Amino acid sequence: MSVPIVVHRPAPATGGRAVTINGDLVGLAHGDRDLIEFLRRAGVYDAEHVLDDPSWIEWRDGPAHCYAAA
Repeated sequence: MSVPIVVHRPAPATGGRAVTINGDLVGLAHGDRDLIEFLRRAGVYDAEHVLDDPSWIEWRDGPAHCYAAA
C-alpha cells in the first residue's frame, strides 16, 4: 500500500524529518506545526486530522510526532 505523505526518519545530527508528498520533497519538519503547514500548502483540507491516519501518512524509521535527532 502506498500513501501520499511520507515523514522520513529524523536527521541524525540536527533532527527534523524530511517530508515528501507524492514523492516530491516539500520540506524539513521540526515539529507537527511544520508538518501541518506543509500539508496545508499542498492543499490537504483539515491537515491536523490526518497526522495519525495511516492511509494518509507513513512515519518511517522513527515514532510518529518525534523529530529529535536519532
